Amino acid sequence: MSNFNDAAFGAGHDHIFLGAAHEENERRTWAVIALCSAMMVAEIVGGSVFGSLALVADGLHMSTHAGAMLIAAMAYTYARKHASDPRFVFGTGKLGDLAGFTSAIVLAMIALLIGYEAISRFLAPVPIHFGEAIPIAVAGLLVNLASVWLLSGDHHGHSHGHSHGGHHGHGHDDHDDEHGHDDEPKKVFVRAGAFDVSVFEDNVPPVFRITPATDGSKFGDAPVLITTVRPDGTRQAFTMVDRGGYLESSEEIPEPHEFKALIRLQGEEREVEFVEHHHDHHGSHDATARDNNIRSAYIHVIADAAVSVLAIIGLVLARAFGWLWMDPLAGVIGALVIANWSFGLMRDTSGVLLDMNPDKRASERVRQAIEGCGDRVVDLHIWRLGPGHMSAVVSVATMQSSRDSRFYHAILRRFKELSHITVEVTPANTAR
Repeated sequence: MSNFNDAAFGAGHDHIFLGAAHEENERRTWAVIALCSAMMVAEIVGGSVFGSLALVADGLHMSTHAGAMLIAAMAYTYARKHASDPRFVFGTGKLGDLAGFTSAIVLAMIALLIGYEAISRFLAPVPIHFGEAIPIAVAGLLVNLASVWLLSGDHHGHSHGHSHGGHHGHGHDDHDDEHGHDDEPKKVFVRAGAFDVSVFEDNVPPVFRITPATDGSKFGDAPVLITTVRPDGTRQAFTMVDRGGYLESSEEIPEPHEFKALIRLQGEEREVEFVEHHHDHHGSHDATARDNNIRSAYIHVIADAAVSVLAIIGLVLARAFGWLWMDPLAGVIGALVIANWSFGLMRDTSGVLLDMNPDKRASERVRQAIEGCGDRVVDLHIWRLGPGHMSAVVSVATMQSSRDSRFYHAILRRFKELSHITVEVTPANTAR
């Protein structure tokens, strides 16, 4: 009979899977909206009072910019206010990706409009009022630079923790170990010699190993025992078995691997401390921790800044040398740049919305962790729930009748980026 159970590690069972900097990014986005709105009102009112059509046009352009920011800001606010709404089965963490996908479509439409207008001006050049156009482009650039400054800080999506009880991820390169323990074994010195004590877990369940550090070091006939003392005072004894040249614990070490270890060797007791380092490598971890909502807002202001820079260059060259074609050429280049950014944002956000696996290496590590215990993974699905939060559904076939879902939850606790885990356990002779 199947043993079916699930647990949400890191976020609890409240299913709140918001990004680490959710509220901070929400405030930043609203600040950019306030800045753009103030500029928009100033340009439209100033253009109307002074009879400048260019100022009014740029003010209307700024309104579309503020509108794109509004999509991101409202997504942040709605996701936060409805984070505990039971109607959202896996929380509101993906709302930012939905907003990012919408923004990507808006960016694509803007690129098409800029490209269309640029080509039209190639075919039918229009007179340019340089005295008004250049100062407006400079003012627009300054507003965009201020917006970039307001949004900077988490636009790359590097999550430095998870809100609502989350943890750092462990996205290591393939050659790194799963947990980031101390690189060097712990040295223990007794009268019988020097010994290295380490946590060994090379594709096997984690166990203690003790090896002689010098040629003259001997284990002797007395039993060797390791007792772990965890921060909450919990103690566990590990019996060491001779493996031929080294000792290994017959019991597996449960997660987390952070404790004091009391080593009794040759009648003497020594204490060492094991600490689990929390690394945050770049690479595939970025895809799981990236906040696509703030990223979309950042791309909007960067795209607008790029267009402003190109416009200023085109206008200055057109005015200095009479190269009127420089203005539409700058528009074509800007359209291509924005289209490229739009495609990248659309690709990444649609992958999240369609529950694509954001980290194939994480899937392999989960599979190896379970199958390293002698069991078989029948089915495995991993997908993203929100910035820095992933969910896993695992079906395991085992010959060990004593192993239930709690056993596999204990194994998978090492993967801190898995905020929600569902495990199904079936006897190996009935699994298909």
